[in-house]
Amino acid sequence: MPSSVTTTTTTTTATTSVVVNHFTKSSQILATGRRGEDEEAKDLSDECKELLLSLPKEKGWRTPYLYKFQGFWCQPKEIQAIISFQNHFQAKDSDVILASIPKSGTTWLKALTFAIVNRKSFPIVSNKNHPLLASNPHDLVSFFEYKLYENNQIPDLSNFPEPRVFATHIPFASLNMQESVQKSNAKVIYICRNPFDTFMSSWHFVSKLRPESLPTFSLEEAFRMYCDGIIGFGPFWEHMLGYWDESLKRPDKVLFLKYEDLKEDIVSNLKNLASFLGVPFSVEEETGGVIQEIAKLCSFEEMKKLEVNKTGRSIKNFENKYLFRRGEGGDWVNYFSSSMVKQLSQIMDQNLGGSGLSFKLHLS
Repeated sequence: MPSSVTTTTTTTTATTSVVVNHFTKSSQILATGRRGEDEEAKDLSDECKELLLSLPKEKGWRTPYLYKFQGFWCQPKEIQAIISFQNHFQAKDSDVILASIPKSGTTWLKALTFAIVNRKSFPIVSNKNHPLLASNPHDLVSFFEYKLYENNQIPDLSNFPEPRVFATHIPFASLNMQESVQKSNAKVIYICRNPFDTFMSSWHFVSKLRPESLPTFSLEEAFRMYCDGIIGFGPFWEHMLGYWDESLKRPDKVLFLKYEDLKEDIVSNLKNLASFLGVPFSVEEETGGVIQEIAKLCSFEEMKKLEVNKTGRSIKNFENKYLFRRGEGGDWVNYFSSSMVKQLSQIMDQNLGGSGLSFKLHLS
């Protein structure tokens, strides 16, 4: 009998402890979740908050939720900025818009494009005062949704030097909803990367930025969501195909680039890029090594060494140092199981097959 009493007492104490711990942890998760949602709603207009109530939502990668807006997944502040952009931006025929899905070569494309279109004002060869040596590419080429129209603001772009170069992660269908962009002769340059490397780059990037207030986010869970299309501005295949299809219909308006092709043959691709922009390299520039100098100035290795790219924040909440991790493809082989390789390959076949868009998988 005494032993039964001891056993009962011990069990009750243990159970009570488990219940208390569970209640405490659940309360903490709910509290941090509420804090995350409060932070997510900060600076949102009442109209945007009301809109969010009508949109499908899923757990976010680095914010509490992603919302499905105009057919793609994005964060609340991005939605508000996109609406402001669509309502107020006035495109010019000379404008250049750089588009991409996150973590697919955006920073590199910004640097290359800025260097090419401004090479008369800022010569490349032996120029120790080139803007790219003192400024992060994101400071020189602003995002619509993260800078210009952030927090519902309406910027004055009338004094921007031409050609004006902007950037966005918005899918083509939503970019084309902007009436002045649709009607203008603005050039659009899109860059993408093979989905295996894009996923790994996104995973590493978000792992550094995800707030401690949010629950842990495993690689497996992130991969499942990625394959379901739930990633910022995804599904990735719809994002790619939107620009790919338009580049086939209107090659004079949309230039489609692959990160891997740039890595493999930078010179030919820069010549193509300059021609598309209407500022082809002259024979003198080609023989004088200007193309190679641009490639070197904008290379991952050179940009990563610069102090401006080691410190500070050119995009709110994103430290510049996190923008430069490896710059090489194939890192996914160190993380993917055979089943993950099979699953993502099948998704690519199902959604990209027959489109003419395919990727080489560079192994480390």
